[in-house]
Amino acid sequence: MKKAVVVGGSGFIGSHVADHLSNADYQVTIYDCSESKWLRADQRMVVGDILDEEKLNQAIVGADVVYNFAALADLNQALKQPIKTVNINILGNMNVLEACRLHSVNRFIYASTVYVHSREGGFYRCSKQASESYVEEYQRVFGLDYTILRYGSLYGPRADETNGLLRIVRSALKNGKVRYEGNPDSMREYIHVEDAAQASVDALSDKFQNESVVLTGQEPMRVLDMLKMLAEILGMPEESVEFIDGSYAGHYIRTPYSYQPKLGRKFIPPMHVDLGQGLLQIIDEISNENR
Repeated sequence: MKKAVVVGGSGFIGSHVADHLSNADYQVTIYDCSESKWLRADQRMVVGDILDEEKLNQAIVGADVVYNFAALADLNQALKQPIKTVNINILGNMNVLEACRLHSVNRFIYASTVYVHSREGGFYRCSKQASESYVEEYQRVFGLDYTILRYGSLYGPRADETNGLLRIVRSALKNGKVRYEGNPDSMREYIHVEDAAQASVDALSDKFQNESVVLTGQEPMRVLDMLKMLAEILGMPEESVEFIDGSYAGHYIRTPYSYQPKLGRKFIPPMHVDLGQGLLQIIDEISNENR
C-alpha cells in the first residue's frame, strides 16, 4: 500500500480527503494539532504541531504523497492576526516542504485558494501566494513534484463555525431568519466538500503533476438566490431573507480574480559614483583591512 500523510487532516476538507485516500487503498496518517473526530480504524493519528519540525519529519518518513491542509484559513481571523498567519501558513508549510524533500516524497499536494490571484483575501491571500511560490521553487531547485489545489467556497458535513454557509444555515434554524452580511451582488461557486475531496485524490494523476488546479462549483450563483433557496427548503417565506448590505472586508463580490500589474519606476540619480571608481573604493577598503 502507498503511504499518504494528511497534514491538517482533522479539519473540514482534510478529514474528507483522508477518507477518500483510505478508500483508494492508501495507508493514511493524519497529522494535526488535535485528534480527528472522524478518525477511521484503518487510519493512523499523530497529534503534533506543524511548527514541530522533528515530529513532523517522523510522521512523513516513508510517505509517497503528502497533503498540507494545515492553515489559519478564516479570512477574518487572518486579517486580525497577520503574524500568526505567517507562522502557520508560510513557516508551517515550509516545514512540510522541507520534510518532503528530506524524505524524497513523490508528490506534495498544497491546499491553496481561489483568492490567490485576487485583490481581496487580506493576509490569508498573501500567505497563500507566498507559499505557492515556495512550492514551485522547491520543484525547480530540489525536484519535489507538487500539485496546488485552489479551493473555492466549500460546504458540507464536518464544517466548523468559520464556514460561511454553515453559519447562515445555523442562524436560520435558530432565529427563523436567513441572514447574510455583504454585497447584494455577491456571486459564489459553491462546491460540496465530498466532490472537492474526491477531486483532491484524483489530482494525484500524472496529468496534474506540477500543475495548479482550481476546485470550485460548476457555475457561479448569486448568494441572494442561494438564500432564497434555503428559505424555501426550510419552509420560510421569502420575506425571511435579510440581506444586510455592507462591505465585508477581505471578501470578493463577483470574482476572486483580478489583473493587478504594479510597475516599478526606475530612478537613476543625476549624480552617481562611476562603477570603476566604486571598484577602486572596494579594493582600497579591503587593502586597508589587511594592513
